[in-house]
Amino acid sequence: MININEQIKIISKGEAEIIDLEELKQKLTKAEEGNRQLTVKLGLDPTAPDIHLGHTVVLRKARQIQDLGHKVIIIIGDFTGMIGDPSGRSKTRKELTREEVLINAETYKKQMFKILDPDKTEVMFNSDWLSKLNFKDVINLASKYTVTRMLEREDFKNRFKAQQPIAIHEFMYPLMQGYDSIAIKSDIELGGTDQRFNILMGRTLQKEYNEDKQIAIFMPLLEGTDGTLKMSKSLGNYIGIDESSNDMYSKVMTIPDELIIKYYELVTDIHPDGIKKIKKELENGKVNPRDIKMKLAKEIVKLYHGEIVAVESEEYFKAVFQKKDIPEDIKEIEIINNSNIKEQASIFKIIADMGFANSNREAKRLVEQGGVKLNGERISLQETIELKNEDIIQCGKRNFVKIVMK
Repeated sequence: MININEQIKIISKGEAEIIDLEELKQKLTKAEEGNRQLTVKLGLDPTAPDIHLGHTVVLRKARQIQDLGHKVIIIIGDFTGMIGDPSGRSKTRKELTREEVLINAETYKKQMFKILDPDKTEVMFNSDWLSKLNFKDVINLASKYTVTRMLEREDFKNRFKAQQPIAIHEFMYPLMQGYDSIAIKSDIELGGTDQRFNILMGRTLQKEYNEDKQIAIFMPLLEGTDGTLKMSKSLGNYIGIDESSNDMYSKVMTIPDELIIKYYELVTDIHPDGIKKIKKELENGKVNPRDIKMKLAKEIVKLYHGEIVAVESEEYFKAVFQKKDIPEDIKEIEIINNSNIKEQASIFKIIADMGFANSNREAKRLVEQGGVKLNGERISLQETIELKNEDIIQCGKRNFVKIVMK
């Protein structure tokens, strides 16, 4: 059994805030004395099923707690998803149908088990208990919280001041998410800092229903490869967990140096003591940040593709980017980020516009003959290509162009 102080060290790695640390120690001690697992709650709102590294921050923390011997319950918000979490919203969110929620949930489940231990994970749907509440139950639940306190929530407060509509059912979302904690008798709830209000609602309601209050562990939001904005697929600054190993490795290498430690803390399983050593080496200037970043890229690729593939991706990166197989003065072509360029034909046009081929038809023939590579890998006519910032297209041995999203 891992001692309590060591458990606290691992659970605290990278956290933004824990409410309450002393209560967490007490829960861990009681669990050890009673030889029982703590129940860790992680609620998922399955509106966007594709998982990137930003989504994995809470999943990775959940896995670390599983490895300490505790149980994780994933709550799929199929009932709350039909309302839609109003967090950060400037207007009422469009409701999803149950069918849409369930389709997204299945996709999400397949991806999250690349991170979580299936034997220590239980997946539940909150419709199992929320759909059974009668109107009296709902009124009783609503009586546990005041409108004044609800309007303290940032998004509601801003919309109220701006005289923008707030539907009554939106007030129910945090109450329903809080009720989930009662239904499963949650000991710990994980979430991003943007879920602070909802997660603390769980503690409040548990107290109102005379249950032990859950510990709230808030994880920071992860900046994307641009180093500034929250990682998001729509912004093109994301690293997907289903991406090819070479793409994943090369994308990690584009993050700013000041984010190296944060990525180690939030998206790897490196022990806190190891990260502390890396941080000290960087601060002392004993190592090149590039070398530390390469170890980070290899570690992340290993988590999703395995050790052997991670080594191969490192060698590929060295060959292509460090050994200068790609010229230093590579040409660039600017593309408007919101132009939604996804069609293969876009690559044909780029090849023709750069003068690598005389026409789109000739560019298509080059692809067909295997003469075109994207980030070092040959592409085929059968592929659907989504171009991303800093992608490199190569035609033949000497023609290169880098995509720059604007």
